[in-house]
Amino acid sequence: MSVAFREVMRGLRYDRLQVLVGPVLILMILAMMVLPLPPFLLDFLFTFNIALSLMVLLVSMFSEKPLEFAAFPAVLLFSTLLRLSLNVASTRVVLMEGHQGGDAAGKVIEAFGQFLVGGNFAVGLVVFLILVIINFMVITKGAGRIAEVGARFTLDAMPGKQMAIDADLNAGLIGEEEARSRRQEVAQEAEFYGSMDGASKFVRGDAVAGMVIMVVNIIGGLLIGVMQHNMSMGDAAHTYVLLTIGDGLVAQIPALIISTAAGVTVSRVNTEQDVGQQLIKQLFVNPKVLMLAAGVIGLLGLVPGMPNFIFLLFTAMLGGFAWFLYRKQEQHRVQAAADNISAEPPAAYSAPEASWQDVNLVDTLGMEVGHRLIPLVDDNQQGELLARIKSVRKKFAQEVGFLPPVVHIRDNLELKPNVYVITLKGSEVGRAEIYPEMWLAINPGQVTTEIEGIETTDPAFGLPALWIESEQREHAQIYGYTVVDSSTVVATHLNHLLQVHSAELLGREEVQKLVDKLGEENKTLVDDVIPKCVTVTNLQRVLQRLLDEDVSIRDLRTIFDKLAEFEGQQLDVQQLTAEVRIALGRMITQKWFGGAAELEVIGLDANLEQMLMQALQQNSALEPGLAATLQQQAQQAIQRAQAMGQPPVLVVPHALRELMAHFLRRQVSDIVVVSQAEIPHDRGIKVVQIIGERQ
Repeated sequence: MSVAFREVMRGLRYDRLQVLVGPVLILMILAMMVLPLPPFLLDFLFTFNIALSLMVLLVSMFSEKPLEFAAFPAVLLFSTLLRLSLNVASTRVVLMEGHQGGDAAGKVIEAFGQFLVGGNFAVGLVVFLILVIINFMVITKGAGRIAEVGARFTLDAMPGKQMAIDADLNAGLIGEEEARSRRQEVAQEAEFYGSMDGASKFVRGDAVAGMVIMVVNIIGGLLIGVMQHNMSMGDAAHTYVLLTIGDGLVAQIPALIISTAAGVTVSRVNTEQDVGQQLIKQLFVNPKVLMLAAGVIGLLGLVPGMPNFIFLLFTAMLGGFAWFLYRKQEQHRVQAAADNISAEPPAAYSAPEASWQDVNLVDTLGMEVGHRLIPLVDDNQQGELLARIKSVRKKFAQEVGFLPPVVHIRDNLELKPNVYVITLKGSEVGRAEIYPEMWLAINPGQVTTEIEGIETTDPAFGLPALWIESEQREHAQIYGYTVVDSSTVVATHLNHLLQVHSAELLGREEVQKLVDKLGEENKTLVDDVIPKCVTVTNLQRVLQRLLDEDVSIRDLRTIFDKLAEFEGQQLDVQQLTAEVRIALGRMITQKWFGGAAELEVIGLDANLEQMLMQALQQNSALEPGLAATLQQQAQQAIQRAQAMGQPPVLVVPHALRELMAHFLRRQVSDIVVVSQAEIPHDRGIKVVQIIGERQ
């Protein structure tokens, strides 16, 4: 226990120290601006500043994504304040002790003033000004512009990225945890570029401050040397200008390194490689490029007056590297071709007799793909579609209440190269053409600007869409399109078809597995219902009728509890389904209205309701004119409900629900018919539209 306690206390002390780092650093920086520092401490802090800048540059080089160095804006601020405080402290020492000699302000400033510029203050001034111009006009300005544009485009693209995440979540391709992580990453990316845009202004201000400090130090040093220490103008200029230049260089070189790190961080593209790997794998990968470059350098090397040796040396180096890459690629191609050639031709054999092995049963769920789509479903080629299909089946099982059959995938050379077909019990139920290397930009109806692409429609929901190149993805999201990849398109299409045909997918085997699963926890309930109340066949028909009207069968216990009430009664499947729907009424209401206390629904006119009741009692068909009017007004009511964002739910008396559902389901799409008995007593009803009113 004592060892564990000591470890806990050590961890708490470490956490407290981490919390104190920021405040202590700020206090130290402010103290350096006010308190005089000895030369040795200045040397230490200047060396620490150079080491810190190198560490920041290396971290930015080895980061694969900008967010891996999310602390960079804060580091940029602290490093800038550190340099400015060191400038103030070194200025104080230079002006107070500079008359004593070159090392009066420390060895680091003396080394930068003597060694790097050879003790020539004119050369030092030129080098310092060039470094400041490079930092201020090139690196910092470019990095700030990239951060500004990146922040604006990232903010504009946030709605499209959020919709893409929601689409993946709804299709079952990702879970809640991953969706939350992706949303957080999108928000952090926007905050990062916004912070970098602001932090770059500190670096530009630091460059300007460096020039001002240099001018002030030179003028102040000359005045102090001549007027206070009785130095000649030449000696004062040589002493104070060299110290000022050394001070400026020792501050501007780390500033230049930090600015370079900022440019590297904001200008990189998100990949799984750091900057060094990107440069090597993208610059030095094509032998043709290297050979052409070697040829151009070689021609320049043959021109009289040029440095022939250096140019021809680079020609030989580039040519040799290009030849090495070419031979390596040729070896890979030969090896791949050898792997595809079989060692021996198959031996001749006599045709075997037909057997039951030759009988192929029809797959309940199947998918056929053209030859260009094979990489999407091939594990050896890291195809993503198989994992997406597994996620779709899992999500369907969690939402609908049973596990759909396995999707059997095979290639079909008779299909067009980019076409896939989804089959149900051997019959085609869905077909679409996709482009694996492109992205589908779906127009949800709120697009601000149109883009170019291959016009098509979303295979799942029929929305207008475009196939676009990868380079257009960010722009499409900014303009309001929902952009998804080809695997997501197929997975969403499959998920939609599973929902539509869920009743046909529920076979006898699936029903028996549901019964067995419920029996593991409620064996007595299962024994009381099957076969005393219903047979497995009738249970299957009840569940299929529920699925046919988009009612989940997850609450199997409630279904069995309701069926158990009719032991000894001879009810048909239609009556049993109606009773089960009443028992599931709270779940049905929750699906379409959420937690609303007052339900805004579509209702029937009293006269129309009376006419329908009479037709039901007399078991007669609806008059053609009445049926046409009912169909037309129901379609108009659904369109108005969708326009107002209301659920397309029609509430009718319990006796009429089956009749209206059977009639309207075939005539009007997207309508949901619910009986009054299915709505819980704690929910209010508000009829916002009435079908059957005289126009």
